Amino acid sequence: MHTDRTVAGDRSFTGRVAIVTGGGSGIGQAIALAYARHGGTVVIVGRSPDKLAATAALGARAGLPPIETAAVDVRDAAAVASVVDDVAQRHGRIDALVNNAAGNFVVPAEKLSPNGWRAVVDIVLNGTFYMTRATAPYMLDAGRGSIVNVIASYAWHGHPGTAHSAAAKGGVLAMTRTLAAEWAGRGVRVNCVAPGPTETEGASAALWATATDRARVLASVPAGRFTTPDEVAEATLFLLEDRSSFVTGDTLTIDGGQWLGRPIYGEQQAGAAR
Repeated sequence: MHTDRTVAGDRSFTGRVAIVTGGGSGIGQAIALAYARHGGTVVIVGRSPDKLAATAALGARAGLPPIETAAVDVRDAAAVASVVDDVAQRHGRIDALVNNAAGNFVVPAEKLSPNGWRAVVDIVLNGTFYMTRATAPYMLDAGRGSIVNVIASYAWHGHPGTAHSAAAKGGVLAMTRTLAAEWAGRGVRVNCVAPGPTETEGASAALWATATDRARVLASVPAGRFTTPDEVAEATLFLLEDRSSFVTGDTLTIDGGQWLGRPIYGEQQAGAAR
């Protein structure tokens, strides 16, 4: 369920155009619906036409501006460029890009296959670059635009079982900061959001498939609950709107304090010291 939690200030995206990758479900879907709810034109990108259509149907049932869909694999640079060019030609502008498409699974590094490594890095790191590279010229020519990349806190602190994903998202973080410095003087901002464990169907299946896993993940969050897609959407919209016009190269973390509260000296270690 997606609620309208408009905050004080101008959050109208009327007349603006955004592209959101991974928009067929979860966080990407929430971001797309939230952007449309505030009047913007949204084009959602993903590999599954059925999932994209489902998001568009949700928007239609809610009476939102039509959400457009484009079935494309972000790992295909030529296909990405074609879709972006089509959006720019039809609408005459691209104001925002949200790189949300991702792939992830938990596996010890010594058991991670080259194909598994390649799949995640191709989607998260290469896909983010391909989308950004195709979109940025339109923003730079216009002298305005905002790009938000969806990462995770283990991009900077690491986490066992996520060597592929942490490396890819760490690369996105470094790219974000680099592009922010390159493009700040040309009116284009680049930032990240870093959600904590988020209650989505995909995350539940891939990262905490059992009740035991779920309880362990939940126990790692000082706030005592999972992040919601709507909360990530709200943070993302803030970085896309004019009120954040002087924010670039930064990461907004939405994780209930999880990365700050990671256990270091827990009960087991303290017991061993006695």
